[in-house]
Amino acid sequence: MVKDARVTKNTRHSYATRSNLIKKVKTPGGRLSVKIIKKKSSGVKCGEAGCDVMLPGIKKMSTSAFRQSKKRERKVSRTYGGNLCGTCVQNRIVRAFLIEEQKIVKKMLAQKK
Repeated sequence: MVKDARVTKNTRHSYATRSNLIKKVKTPGGRLSVKIIKKKSSGVKCGEAGCDVMLPGIKKMSTSAFRQSKKRERKVSRTYGGNLCGTCVQNRIVRAFLIEEQKIVKKMLAQKK
């Protein structure tokens, strides 16, 4: 004889929606119980326009959990750590450097005239 594998949801509504998912769990007493599964977050993406890279080193958390977490869990130890990916930061640094070089060249050309 097979044991009964049926369980009832212990939430207010019984429909199997995205926000109301359950997992069957066997308790140490041998009883079949229900565990409510939280929705997964999409995670933090790079803020640069056109770059939708998931930021490595930052956990996928819900917004409320993200707010409650420690600062070291919300960002990476780099400039723009929790906002931009490493490639975008690198591009910004190179662009800023080239703009400064261009200004210097313009200044030197103006002095020669």
